[in-house]
Amino acid sequence: MTSAPQAAAIEWGWAGSALEVESGDLHVVVPFLGGVVVALIDGLGHGPEAAEAARGAAIVLEAHAADPVVRLIERCHDALRKTRGAAMTIASLCTAESAMTWIGVGNVDAVLLRGHGRADAGIAVRGGVVGYQLPPLRAGTVSISPGDLLLLATDGIRSGFSTGVLADGTPPEIAESILTRCARGSDDAHVVVARYLGDPR
Repeated sequence: MTSAPQAAAIEWGWAGSALEVESGDLHVVVPFLGGVVVALIDGLGHGPEAAEAARGAAIVLEAHAADPVVRLIERCHDALRKTRGAAMTIASLCTAESAMTWIGVGNVDAVLLRGHGRADAGIAVRGGVVGYQLPPLRAGTVSISPGDLLLLATDGIRSGFSTGVLADGTPPEIAESILTRCARGSDDAHVVVARYLGDPR
């Protein structure tokens, strides 16, 4: 479990476990002017080759965080052609518009838990492999408010992981709780939790 300082308009944390010495699951949190990108990458399989694919995607996301999310997927796809490929979900939070645009390819799930008892929102991930075969890409956009929680999880985490989340915990505590409750134990597992704080200005 690792926590991180505030990046732009969020506080965040993560928790993960690996089947081998090196995990094929990797998160990226990168602030840019007016927002922040939160992404979770799952290199296909596990071990060094999966980790190599995940690192390749992370380098692209860190270098181009301000790009639209569809363009980020396309950039990662080009960069991963010589790797085994990856699944990934990318969320770009824009403080000026109080909106989040997100997109997923493959089995990296994402859920937005609304603050103040409002309904949840879930991402519609599309089948495919970044670096091998992309589906038609279509991003979704949802409004966000301070206190909303973004949860991202690789397929080493069982579905339904957002049920029973104690939303008043810190992001690292929430991530660790999800990992403890929902890790399958048969694959790398990784959870990222980000709480939207609003425009920091």
